[in-house]
Amino acid sequence: MLERRKKALVEALSDAELCVREAAAAALENLESVQGFDAIAKVLKSGSRDQQVRAIYALEQVASSKIFSPLVAALNAKDADVRGAALQVLGRKKNVKVLKYIVRHLKDPNPAVRVHAAEALGNFSDRRLTPFLTALLQEPDEELVKSALRSLAAIADPAAEADLLTLLKDQRPMVRSLAAKALGVLHLDEADDPAPSS
Repeated sequence: MLERRKKALVEALSDAELCVREAAAAALENLESVQGFDAIAKVLKSGSRDQQVRAIYALEQVASSKIFSPLVAALNAKDADVRGAALQVLGRKKNVKVLKYIVRHLKDPNPAVRVHAAEALGNFSDRRLTPFLTALLQEPDEELVKSALRSLAAIADPAAEADLLTLLKDQRPMVRSLAAKALGVLHLDEADDPAPSS
């Protein structure tokens, strides 16, 4: 069945229309990445740190729900780079079923992994994440605070307003700048909407 599909797509590469040729090429690339899934998953389990990180980024190109299990498993790796890479890919894939695993890593022992977790949450437009991100605004790690601010801006939940206003007086210029940017994109509560002029 897969071979028949691939053969038809190869034939479509010769279609008279450019849009069909491009779609066929993209579809073939996707099928090949799915076929390579097992090899990638094997490297992720037993490869070196560098191989595992490359395997995680390769999984990002695979359009299959099968990728989530090995990516979530990679969050338990001893190596912080492997955990961080898995968080980045999980964030970009935006599957809400993995949110709880990402949130857990906001307390990871490695500061860089916590930053990746905070950044990953910004890919989800889920206001339930606001309390987790605003809690990070009190952390001494500036990179973590900046990541939380970028994610809060992406979520744009007006519930973050008070915390963002406080950070406008922070001693760190980049924190103040990101807080100001986040305040500018927060959704307006209906009570805050200006009344229509009559």
